Amino acid sequence: MNKTKQIRVILSGGGTGGHIYPAISIANEIKKRFDAEILFVGASDRMEMQKVPQSGYNIKGLWISGIQRKLSLKNLIFPFKLVFSIIKSFFILKRFKPDFVVGTGGFASGPLLYVASRLGLPTVIQEQNSYPGITNKFLSRTANIICVAYSGLERFFGERNIKLTGNPVRQDLISDFDKTSEKLNSMDLDASKKTLLVLGGSLGSKRINELIASKVNYFESLGIQVIWQCGKLYYNTYKAFGNKNIKVFEFLNDMNSVFSVSDFIISRAGASSVSELCLVGKPVLFIPSPNVSENHQYKNAKAVESNGGALLIEEKELDDTFENVFTELFNSEETQTELSKNIKQLAKPNATKDIVDLIEELV
Repeated sequence: MNKTKQIRVILSGGGTGGHIYPAISIANEIKKRFDAEILFVGASDRMEMQKVPQSGYNIKGLWISGIQRKLSLKNLIFPFKLVFSIIKSFFILKRFKPDFVVGTGGFASGPLLYVASRLGLPTVIQEQNSYPGITNKFLSRTANIICVAYSGLERFFGERNIKLTGNPVRQDLISDFDKTSEKLNSMDLDASKKTLLVLGGSLGSKRINELIASKVNYFESLGIQVIWQCGKLYYNTYKAFGNKNIKVFEFLNDMNSVFSVSDFIISRAGASSVSELCLVGKPVLFIPSPNVSENHQYKNAKAVESNGGALLIEEKELDDTFENVFTELFNSEETQTELSKNIKQLAKPNATKDIVDLIEELV
């Protein structure tokens, strides 16, 4: 492949940012290297229908959703959605005529990559988590390449065509996350104090927000300042907690500066977040969400913790253990240094390029 020959690519992934942003990163790298016509396919009522066009790409929607984990009337129409989406995927593929198809997980990638493989088109799966979802486990049977972010996934996918690449991260992230007075001043932070960054996702985490709100006096006793992204759903509830030491935000845009001024980070453990935090290399305390399929956030965090790269507290343990765990981290420079060193060793900053290298070899 080269700039003189146009290629046609379909990427499918969505439902959450953890599936969407890797797909966009891969699309950007393909576009940078090749003369490429790129189309996205997503679920018609999910966030990819807004996020993908904002990134400059066309997208088509499928009427598809996942099976509810608890008894629900919505499960009764799932077979109809699946058949409809398979038929529509067939027509999308026949009209667009892609050279290859990439799936990054999520509802829509299931029917699309299934039909693509049946049509004999090369397919690539990018699995972000340490525990694959149902869709990617099913699609792996016929995929030409399976790009993974964690070692040991042979137990789910077998030995066939697995490549350890890591997860694509936002291309605006940099490798220099040193604290500077300019960055501190831009956020009205005190250079003499340690800074804790709290990330609960773009929408926010109810349990993490409750924890931080209940620990304001505790953080004050440590002499620590907090950058708190509470999320869109919770900003009106928690903005009143803001003061000179507690900076409350609905959403944080300039992540380079925020990561740079932070000494400690509390975060959920979605695959994209974990990959970015490995690159950042600051001491991290993961509080994984228990409300996700296959409890994959816990498994993501556990994979890092097992390599000495992070601390991990489950939600059910927060009330009993949080202060002890965080105080020990805060007081031990040795622990901070060790965590930073170990999590950096897990970083794969060239993941996007490595994935597109494999695609180029395949095609």
